[in-house]
Amino acid sequence: MPLLKYEQIADDLRTRVANGEFGPGDLLPSGRDLAEQWGVSRATVVKAYDILRHDGLVVARQGSGFLVTESPVARPAGGRRSGSTRLSGGAPYRRLGTPDRAVPPAHVTDALGLAPGEKALRRVRLMLLDDGSPHSLVTAWFPASVVDAAPRLSANGPIAEGTTHYVRRETGRSPVEGIDVTTVRLATDEEARHLEVEQPAAVAVVLHTAFDERHHALVCEEGVTPSHVFEQIDNYPMQ
Repeated sequence: MPLLKYEQIADDLRTRVANGEFGPGDLLPSGRDLAEQWGVSRATVVKAYDILRHDGLVVARQGSGFLVTESPVARPAGGRRSGSTRLSGGAPYRRLGTPDRAVPPAHVTDALGLAPGEKALRRVRLMLLDDGSPHSLVTAWFPASVVDAAPRLSANGPIAEGTTHYVRRETGRSPVEGIDVTTVRLATDEEARHLEVEQPAAVAVVLHTAFDERHHALVCEEGVTPSHVFEQIDNYPMQ
């Protein structure tokens, strides 16, 4: 389905940010300029900026307009329901180490549909609470079919537009189904060190796998959260 005009404007701005035309803290074009450039109403431009704001890519500055955020946000593993945004579920994070290719654990290999011993790209981030203390340790695994078409996944540093938008733009593949599996176990020594908890420590583990329209896996994320900060809330109608 073709993108609506405000979605096209949002995607164009994402691309310009990703290509370095606008960096963190830079002021983006005004609503009036974009409306003239695209031949649309100011209301259409506002809807485009609302998308970017909810994705955590821009922030509004009173009297100035919209600026590229200086503190990108990310989301914990799981809970990627349709209509959710990085801003509503996002939090500050710190990238750990350098992305590398490695053989995933067996349960991740199965989730991604990889052959035994096949490597995937590993990206690790530490999600933070408001006070800067650790919230969850998230390891994202991308299959080679995605990484080869989206090489910035292998680079250091955050992807300001978000990996979902970047992968879609580079590969044409979008997530249409997600599976979340939550389990409980004891933390490993490495997990306890990053999460700053004393052993033995109970952790909740969310294994999130996103699939495209052909049910091919795009990414598998494993989020490990200490029991004292883990909380899961479901809100649903009852007949």
